[in-house]
Amino acid sequence: MPVKKDARCLRVGILGCGPISQFAHLESAQKGRNVILQAVCDVDADLAQRFGSFYDAIRIYNDYDRMLADPQVEAIVIGISDAFHVPAAIKALSAGKHVLCEKPIAMSVEEAEELKAHVERTGLVLQIGHMLRFDPGIQAAHEFVTKEMGSLLALKAWYCDSTHRYTMTDAVQPVPRTGAKALKPAGDQKADRQRYFMLAHGSHLVDLARYLAGPIKSVQARLLERFGAHCWFVDTEFENGALGHLDLTLPIRMDWHEGFQLYGENGSATGKIFNPWYYKSSEVDIFRESSASSERVLGADGHFYRRQLEGFADVVLTGVPMNGASIEDGVASVRAMVAIGQSVRSGKPVDLADASGPV
Repeated sequence: MPVKKDARCLRVGILGCGPISQFAHLESAQKGRNVILQAVCDVDADLAQRFGSFYDAIRIYNDYDRMLADPQVEAIVIGISDAFHVPAAIKALSAGKHVLCEKPIAMSVEEAEELKAHVERTGLVLQIGHMLRFDPGIQAAHEFVTKEMGSLLALKAWYCDSTHRYTMTDAVQPVPRTGAKALKPAGDQKADRQRYFMLAHGSHLVDLARYLAGPIKSVQARLLERFGAHCWFVDTEFENGALGHLDLTLPIRMDWHEGFQLYGENGSATGKIFNPWYYKSSEVDIFRESSASSERVLGADGHFYRRQLEGFADVVLTGVPMNGASIEDGVASVRAMVAIGQSVRSGKPVDLADASGPV
C-alpha cells in the first residue's frame, strides 16, 4: 500500500549507499511517515545513482560537502565505516544538520567525548543507531522495568552470532551492491577480531543492557578464544545496585541466539531477539507477580530501522523526548567496551569512570 506521509516531514540526506543503507536506511526513509529522502551521497557515482534513483531521492551527490551545503537537507543519516562516524558527524553538526549515526558511535572514549562536546555546543539532535530500542517487544520490557517492576535484582543478556547467519540472511536479503570507489579506512578493520567483534556486536549488547537495567558502574570480564570463536563473559554492576551477566559469543555453532532475562521486585521479563534482518519483533514475556500471569506484545510492526528514523524525526520536528540512544548513551557504551577490554587484560574489575583510550 502507498505510504501516507505527514504534512511536515524531516528532509534527510543519507551518507553512504553501501550495504547498511541498502538493507536498512534507504527503505526506512522511503517508508517513514514523517521523513522525506531529500538526498543521497556516495563517492561512487554509480552506486549513488543506482540507489538514489531507485528510492526516489530528490538530489544525488558524490561529494559530502555539497550535500551538507544543500539548504533543503535538514538531517544526515550516517551509514559509512565505523572509523568515519565521528568526523562525518562533526562535519554535519558544524553545517547545522541534525544527525542519526550508525553504531558504534566512536572508536575510543576520547572520540566519543569530542563528539559530545560538538553536540552540546551546537544544540542539535544526535541519535545513535541502536535500533533495538525501537523493537516493540524490547520497548514493552523497558516500560515494565520503568513503571511496574520495582527494584531490579539482576539482568542476564546474551548476543551470540551464528556460523549460519549468512546462509539464513542471504535467503531473505537482496544481494548488496558494492562500488568500485568505496571509501574505506586504512588497513583491514577486521584483522583485529577482538576489536571488530566488540565494536560491531558488543555495542549492541552493551546498549541493550543499559537500556533495560540502567547505567553500568563497573565490569569484570573474561575472554576465551577457541577454534576461531570468541567468548566474553562480563559480570556487571549497575549504578542502581543490580547485578548483571553479559555473554558475547561469536560465532556459535547453532542458530542465532540473542536475548535477556530480567528479575525484579514485582515480576520478571524474558526476551528472545531474532536476527535483525528478519524484521521480527522480539518475543518478550512479561510476568506480573500480582496476577501470577504473563503477557506478550505481538509487535506486528517489527521494522525497527524505520521506527528508529521516525523517532529521530519526531525529536527534531516536535521536540519530544528522545527514545533512542543519545550521545550520552554513546559515550557510556564506548566506555563500557573499553572497560571490558581493560578488565580482560588485567583480570580485575574496572570502573567505567576510569576507562579511557580506544576500544
